[in-house]
Amino acid sequence: MARPRTARSPADTQRRLRSCLGRFATGVTVITFDGPSGRHGFTANSFTGVSMDPPLVLVSVANAAKAHRELPERPFTVNVLGAEQQALALHFAGRPQAEPAWDDTGSAPKLVGALAHLECRPWRTCEAGDHTLHIGEVVDFDYRGGDLLGFANSRFTTITEPLLGMENLL
Repeated sequence: MARPRTARSPADTQRRLRSCLGRFATGVTVITFDGPSGRHGFTANSFTGVSMDPPLVLVSVANAAKAHRELPERPFTVNVLGAEQQALALHFAGRPQAEPAWDDTGSAPKLVGALAHLECRPWRTCEAGDHTLHIGEVVDFDYRGGDLLGFANSRFTTITEPLLGMENLL
């Protein structure tokens, strides 16, 4: 026998959905770019690879975020953070904890010391509810060894390098 569902407010449903989605562990990225009002960066865990040919990645940006107005049609870099870079994640999430060091050698700024970076040129955007999906074509990338800064259940965690194995997934 099915259990009767209780009526939930939209806010309660959104909180429960966020908690449900939080059960999926992700890496932590900082998306960086130069916009019309200057240099910007924001912390995001809503990032994924899309295609190998052409090489495409996707970043989801809340429509209410300042980056939503600044990012369209601009080159951007996805900086994948190492486990030791939690202060940078907090800094770009609006809680300044560390002063970032910048690498300006490409078409979009990169964070010095990131575990990986993917420099992208804009490819497509797609409206998706209260977010916009920005798909970028990867024009340059690099990575180093080390543990990954992860995020699950609304808190940071460390994903050790031997557990990553990303190269075999794509």
